[in-house]
This record gives sequence, structure tokens and C-alpha cells, in this order.
Amino acid sequence: MTATADRVASVMERYEAVIGIEIHCQLRTASKMFCSCSTAYADATPNTHTCPVCLALPGSLPVINRRAVELVIAAGLAIEATIPERTQWERKNYFYPDLPKGYQISQYAIPLAAHGRLAIETSDGPFTVPITRAHLEEDTAKLVHADSARGGTGGAEAGRTSLVDFNRSGAPLMEIVTDPEIRTAEQARRYAEELQMVLRAIGASDADMERGQMRVEANISLRPRGTEAFGTRVEVKNMNSFRAVERAIAYEIGRQAAALDAGEPLAMETRGWDDGRQATYRMRAKETSEDYRYFPDPDLPPLHVEPAWIERVRDALPELPAARRARYEAMGITAYDAAVLVADPGMTTAFEVISAAGPAVPAKEVTNFVTGVHARVAKASGYNAAGTAGASSPAGIAELLGAIARGSISRQVGRELLERHLADGTPAAGLLASAGPRPISDDEALLAHIDAVLAANPKAVADYRAGKPVAGYFTGQVMKATGGAADAARVTALVRGRLDGEG
Repeated sequence: MTATADRVASVMERYEAVIGIEIHCQLRTASKMFCSCSTAYADATPNTHTCPVCLALPGSLPVINRRAVELVIAAGLAIEATIPERTQWERKNYFYPDLPKGYQISQYAIPLAAHGRLAIETSDGPFTVPITRAHLEEDTAKLVHADSARGGTGGAEAGRTSLVDFNRSGAPLMEIVTDPEIRTAEQARRYAEELQMVLRAIGASDADMERGQMRVEANISLRPRGTEAFGTRVEVKNMNSFRAVERAIAYEIGRQAAALDAGEPLAMETRGWDDGRQATYRMRAKETSEDYRYFPDPDLPPLHVEPAWIERVRDALPELPAARRARYEAMGITAYDAAVLVADPGMTTAFEVISAAGPAVPAKEVTNFVTGVHARVAKASGYNAAGTAGASSPAGIAELLGAIARGSISRQVGRELLERHLADGTPAAGLLASAGPRPISDDEALLAHIDAVLAANPKAVADYRAGKPVAGYFTGQVMKATGGAADAARVTALVRGRLDGEG
């Protein structure tokens, strides 16, 4: 246990944490929520993706983005939420430089999805996170804070400048809010990780935390164990990684416990997470829903969601991460490897296309390759149009993996051929034709080579029996004697058996 984990464990003996998670997610649409401005503004010059609607100029009127609505419906179905027959838009009123209208078009009374859930796995076992709502709204503009130089009578003076970039203003945003039923920092992290995989799987969002496409906020309070009343709630923002989510919540639990133990009052406030200091800091007092003065938007009529529309969206849903992991485990893949594959979209695609190209290749064989050398090459070169790394093809990879699994080539030779195929796309048939003789799989033939190596190296044999780690030397000598035409793992097992007097 780390020192932080020890402190949190000690706190949890006296207090119960009550945690709710709010996640804002930028939706993958071509245009903004209520206008036709492009959402491809990531690297654009500031204030070039704007129009009268997203700048809130007088006389401009919003028009609903149908695709954004469909993506929230899809997300709602993926988290097993209820989709209402009718929803409506409200104005959320507050004043800030990044909000040109002085209000945000959002949903409050009737969200587009409600009463959902998402199952996760934690170190304490499975846990189901209840989800209050998923609603649709528009994003704000972006404030850019930068150092500047101000001229004055006394010469240049260091100062601060804040600029507003309206390219993001009006982009479609989905907010997903859990019930306050999360109890640990780990549960919060696992929930955010699972939700990201779901959103990516259904195509709702790229959900990249580092690029701000997925923003996680945590509401945290403590109460003495055995009590029901909620404590003072603190919101934590600015967590741009899953590790930061877990660490920020753990820190805040410890901070609040220390204050309560000292008899100090806690304020309902918004705090930021400083990753460098590994601590939260006060940002401002926390608003309540009453402060926002919600009321129905008079420019947007209620939205009626027909059952047939919901069913079309449901029918278009792909396999979700939990179902995919279960299917992989049923194929003989370990739970850990299944989780690794599903967590990476590139690995998932590669596994699927290679398995389809070689249905007779054991799933474990494909998994080891995809999560090993293939992942390394893909990281350096990216994935090709076929869904595999470098210049390779799914059929070529499957053919080589099949040859290894059948014993037609040794694993060592197979790894070399796979490396060549990944590097330049050399056809698998040609590689196999030049691979040399079939590997020695007969134990008697291997033992003959092993006995010769042992007889030629009596000092190394004595070193092994004296407890020195020299078994690998014998394996190397046998592999050299056979020209690599042997399975190194099998040779190692036979060597140890011979040296230990078992063979």
C-alpha cells in the first residue's frame, strides 16, 4: 500500500465517501448543436468557426442538430437508460466571459435519457454504477489565459491577458451524471474508463481527455459511517487523466476527513486539481440549481422522440465493450487479456480482422501477437487500411500465426518472419517457403542434442547444480546446434529435466 492508500484506508474506517461523477463529452458531429458551423476547429485559427447563432448576435435563432440527438439516444440505450417520449430545452442562466448569450441551452426537467446504469469491475469485485441522467446541451467558448506585456510610463510591465476563442461555442455536448452512490476513488476511475470505451464503441465521441473531449468532474462529501445525512459537497474539476481522477478524489477524501477531525467547517465549493502538487485548490463558491434560474427556452419547441426512431438507433448499436470482453473470454482468452484488447480500439480491430482471416488460429495465439509485437509496430507506424500494423495484411499474419500454432515453424523463426511481414509486407507464402526445415518436435531427437551439449560443458553443469542460473546457456547452445529448428520453451523444459535427473 502507498502512503496515500494507507491514509484513505484509515479514513474509510471512520467515514463513508459519497461520490457523484459528472462527465461532459463532446459529441462526434460535423456541425454544432444549433447552427451549421463546422466542429473541425481543433487546430483552426481562433474565432474562424463562428456565425451569428454561436456568437449570440441579436435576431439569430437556434436549429436542433438531429445527429447530436441520435448520439445521446444511442448513449442512453448503451447505459440501459429510459428515453422519454418528449423532452424539452431550458436556458441555464449564468454570466461568464465564455458564454456569449448569458445563458446556455441545456436540459433540466426532462433529460433525453434517465435512470441508467453501467457495470464495472474493481479490485473489490463487480459494481454497478447507477446513472441519473444523460442530457444534451451546447458547449461554451474557450478562455485562453496568457502572459502579456503592457506598456506604461514606467516601461514594460508583466501582466496577464485573457482572450476568448468562440470556435468551440455551441458545439454539441452530452453530460452524464451518476447517482451519489460511488464510494471509492477506484470505482470512480473504473466508471470513467468504462464509459469512455462505451462512447468510443458507439461512435458518440472520441472522448480524449487530454484534448478536452471528455471532462470528468467529481462531487465528493463525507459522512460518519452508519449515518444517512449527506455531508458538505465539494466539486473537483481539471482532472485530465484517469489517474488524476483517482488521485484527486483520494486526496479530497483525505483533506475533508482531516478538516472534520479538526472540527473545521467545510464549504460547498468548486476546487481544481493541481497535478504537479498532487493537491486540490479552491476555485470559487459552488452554485446550486436555483442559482441557474432554469426556464424553458422559448425559441425551441419540445422534442418528441418517436419509438420507431429509438428502435432504429438501438438496431444500429454495435457490440458494447462488456459484451465483447465476455465473448473474448468465451473464446479462451483470459479476462486480463480481453480487457487489454477491448480497451484499445486499434487492438480490437486488429484482433477481429486477423481472427476472421484465420479462424483456425487459436485466439490466444492471436491475442499474444496483437498485444505484443504488433502493438509495438503499430505504435511506431500506425494502423493501415486493413486494420493491421505497418505493411502487413490480416491474411498474411493469420497464415504465419497458423504455421507457428501447427508447429510448421518454430516460434523463434515465426517471430522473425512476422517482423519481416510487418516491416515490408512480404507475402507469407514466400516467407514460409524460405523458412528452412520444419522444427524438431520429437523429444528423443531434442534429448540427443541436449545430451551432447551437457557432455561438452561439464563445468556449466556443475555450476547449475551449485545453484547458478545457467539453464539459459544450455538452451542457447541447443538452439545453435539445431539451427534454430526447435521450440526454445520445450528445449528449456527438457534441459531442466535432464539436469534435475528427471529425464
